[in-house]
Amino acid sequence: MAKITVVGLGYVGMSLATLLAKDHEVIVYDIDEKKANLINKNKSTISDPLIESYIKNKVVKLTAVTKKEEAYSDSSYYIVATPTNYDENKSQFDTESVEKTIKDIISHHSDGCIIIKSTIPYGFTSKMRKKFRNEKIFFSPEFLREDNALYDNLYPSRIIIGPSSEESKGFAKILKNSAKKNSVQMLLVSSEEAESIKLFSNSFLAMRVAFFNELDSFAMTKDISAKKIIQGICSDNRIGDYYNNPSFGYGGYCLPKDTKQLLSTYDEIPQKLIQAIVDSNETRKKYLADLIESKNIKTIGFYRLIAKTDSTNFKSSAISSLMKILKNKFSKVLIYEPLLKGKSYEGIIPTQSFKEFTDKSELIVANRISSELKNVSSKVFSRDIFGNL
Repeated sequence: MAKITVVGLGYVGMSLATLLAKDHEVIVYDIDEKKANLINKNKSTISDPLIESYIKNKVVKLTAVTKKEEAYSDSSYYIVATPTNYDENKSQFDTESVEKTIKDIISHHSDGCIIIKSTIPYGFTSKMRKKFRNEKIFFSPEFLREDNALYDNLYPSRIIIGPSSEESKGFAKILKNSAKKNSVQMLLVSSEEAESIKLFSNSFLAMRVAFFNELDSFAMTKDISAKKIIQGICSDNRIGDYYNNPSFGYGGYCLPKDTKQLLSTYDEIPQKLIQAIVDSNETRKKYLADLIESKNIKTIGFYRLIAKTDSTNFKSSAISSLMKILKNKFSKVLIYEPLLKGKSYEGIIPTQSFKEFTDKSELIVANRISSELKNVSSKVFSRDIFGNL
């Protein structure tokens, strides 16, 4: 049994803490006292049914603290899962929270291994190892889906960590032994290779989304069936029948910022494709915005601002970006988003009543189809061609 401290209680930190607490002593640290109190009451800080079930029904004991002295005392491993948002002005991730956390850990306990789980730019791990003269700083990328984070840790597609050493191998084995999946590929690579795997993986997913969205734009313009074209293309096993449903664009926590970070990393390296992925996403939203604006209506409604079905996040969601483009183009803009709980969003107070929302909206913009829209399907604008209304 190892003693492990997890810093940051977003979906990465919360899912890892839950995963590891079944077999290890886990302390979680977050500056947000509300999150710490939830943990100490055996409640999850994020919406994830499996995490909630594990905390309630499994032998999982998490201890949350809000003081650095308690968090950074004598753990063998320190998992850093603090947020790194993309700074548009600097064209790079804001890694201040990660760097500050590393500094605090080393100042309190210099012997523990530090495992960065936050998404970071290329070269960051080596930079930290040199800056702090510490060879026990590693990077291990996460490949998690929001609301399915614990499941993805229990059944990981792969476990990656870098640079390769006995310490990093030991941590990778801890993750592997905590998983339920029988056979998990474990890759020990350089830190730069681990960072690249994360950025290129998400950029490839973004490219796939952008491809099917551009296909959909083509089909709309030519007045032919995008659904039939996609079904025909995806019957090829090399392409595969998955991750192919058109949308308003890729969004959420990772894909927008990771593609932009990868693009900035290229710097003077010749490239066209990565730039095209980033540009394609903006082109898609502008194309749809122009199409919606051309409709002869005065009141437009935006149904759910979440990034995807069952999500609790509307940060950088494609539909929220679309709404920002269109909100000044119509006489009245309505939002139906229960998660806002009456709070203003972009200066708009959401409509609490679904019936009022559907009655007043002349056009309802929905990134993903829901069964509750069935009775107003004639008003709905969506590119969710595999959804059912």
